[in-house]
Amino acid sequence: MVLRDLSSEILNSDMGSLAFEIQPSVTEIYLALGLNESRKRVIVIPRVLSLLSSFLERSVQKNEKLLESMNQKDMVTVFHGLRAPTLSIRQYIDRIFKYSNCSPSCFVVAYIYMDRFLQNGDLLLTSLNVHRILITSVMVAAKFIDDAFFNNAYYAKVGGVSTAEINRLEMKFLFSLDFRLQVTVETFERYCVQLDKEATGRYHIERPIQFCGLKENRQIIEESKGAATV
Repeated sequence: MVLRDLSSEILNSDMGSLAFEIQPSVTEIYLALGLNESRKRVIVIPRVLSLLSSFLERSVQKNEKLLESMNQKDMVTVFHGLRAPTLSIRQYIDRIFKYSNCSPSCFVVAYIYMDRFLQNGDLLLTSLNVHRILITSVMVAAKFIDDAFFNNAYYAKVGGVSTAEINRLEMKFLFSLDFRLQVTVETFERYCVQLDKEATGRYHIERPIQFCGLKENRQIIEESKGAATV
């Protein structure tokens, strides 16, 4: 069963309707990650955001140490910036969540897309590419699983890039995935379990993830406009 077929059950607004079809342990993980709440009902920041940012930060550090030890430079792509942004990964994820109105589950799906993208492109996540890959994956995930989403120009403002650039990034991202955006329940659960292990230090990285860099940001756009630059 594909993700779109399941959006009404687990990924459109909340995760509760599938409670009787999954193992209790998985249900507990969903609750722990904050996936049981719809975006409209979210009051506190879902735990999935801090766990995802922690995982990505570790991956970036590991990859950059690997490149340094091998005395190699990362392969430059359209997702790479000239320098690392001033916003940390955690700040960037919190910003995307605050302004994009994405569901908590959207970030798990974005994480899945990121992993697929990096594997298909044989790339390493670094501080020069992680931000662009992140905003692109969240935007694509929101369009695929959420009932409501913004246009590319809005996501560009949230991500701190131009509309023309976000359009290029989206096309490159989709072609790299071969437009295969379907996610099975089993895959979704597996990535949720991996994120949950991040909280206890029981994680296991099978493959280093990679990272991207964006334009330096002088200041965040006024909150009333719901947009900012990086």
